[in-house]
Amino acid sequence: MKNSGLRMVLAGAVLAALGAWTSSAHADPLPTPPLAGPLSANPNPFSIDLPDWLGDAGGKVYIGGAVTGLAFWQSSPIDINNGDDASFVDISNAQVFIQKTDGWLQFYAQFGAYSFPTVGVGYLKATSTEPATFGYVPEAYVKLQGEGDWSAFSIEGGKLPTLIGDEYGFTFQNMNIERGLLWNVEPIVSTGVQGNYTNGPLTISVSWNDGTYSKTWNWISGLVSYGFNGGADTVVFSAGGNLGKGNFSFLNSGSVYDLIWTHTSGPWVISPYIQYNVTPKVFFGKGSTVFGGAVLASYAFDDHWKLAGRVEYESESGHAGVFTTPDIIGYGPGSNAWSVTLTPTYQWKQLFARADVSYVTVGSGTPGFLFGSGPFTAGTNKDQVRLMFETGVLF
Repeated sequence: MKNSGLRMVLAGAVLAALGAWTSSAHADPLPTPPLAGPLSANPNPFSIDLPDWLGDAGGKVYIGGAVTGLAFWQSSPIDINNGDDASFVDISNAQVFIQKTDGWLQFYAQFGAYSFPTVGVGYLKATSTEPATFGYVPEAYVKLQGEGDWSAFSIEGGKLPTLIGDEYGFTFQNMNIERGLLWNVEPIVSTGVQGNYTNGPLTISVSWNDGTYSKTWNWISGLVSYGFNGGADTVVFSAGGNLGKGNFSFLNSGSVYDLIWTHTSGPWVISPYIQYNVTPKVFFGKGSTVFGGAVLASYAFDDHWKLAGRVEYESESGHAGVFTTPDIIGYGPGSNAWSVTLTPTYQWKQLFARADVSYVTVGSGTPGFLFGSGPFTAGTNKDQVRLMFETGVLF
């Protein structure tokens, strides 16, 4: 999309925000897109009534979105991406969400611009992110919801958010502005079909898809979630892997497993999880594994002020050499890294402002794969500090 197209997206998002600001049609925030907090969705999104002649396929169509911008400073920029400078100002979201959440025929579509700021990874500006990832419609699917005796079942198909991991795809959905090290080795969006079963505290989902958006349907993903202790605790096991068809993407050739526990108590939300990745050998090389662990937490001081944090570590097996192993983490075969992030947040109605302070350090990394730029120091620094600020409106 050219710059004029991006301006149209921004203008449309702003106009939709203004319309939604003056309209109300819903008692509770919509479940999609899901938010982990500390940000809260608009409880009164704008809606349009479909014609009565549609019968059971009719109902309401809701329109919401996110218009957000960010600014950051970082030490040791890699400077290989368009936007990965020592400091930068960019759009993090200029998106509109259109969805129908009732009846047997439902749908969801997400339009606009976005970026994926991630700790320890060079920043790519929004206008370059879309053509390199999922386009200006990153998620869009149709859902058939069972009714009556079949109300526990549903099936959906299209561009689906992944079932894997404890962090969502877009900044406003997560506790922190930047996604973490573990998130960076998971799928984000996959094209495929997904079946769901929900019965009280139990949810089971199974999907046949293209994994890391490879355009080849060679993955099976699954999720089992169970809530207990009156809903205060939830345990989730999710996994996905290649069915055996070849793919030159290391991530899409292997498999990933996550075990997540989320505990809510008063102002606290605490979510530790562990992750295990397996990547098969490629050509004459050897396979590798990645083990990671993280703890995400959020504390609400009141209805407006919250503080979120994340601590994580991941380690990759293998080594460099003639029979090198795949480099999944990105800092050279056999590397490891840990990071810590703090995010204070203020929200008033649909307006919010928040900041990230993050630090990441690499152990056993390969020079040339680390941080920093310049003729003699490129990729040689093991540490990176990043300060990031994001503000905007969720409508």
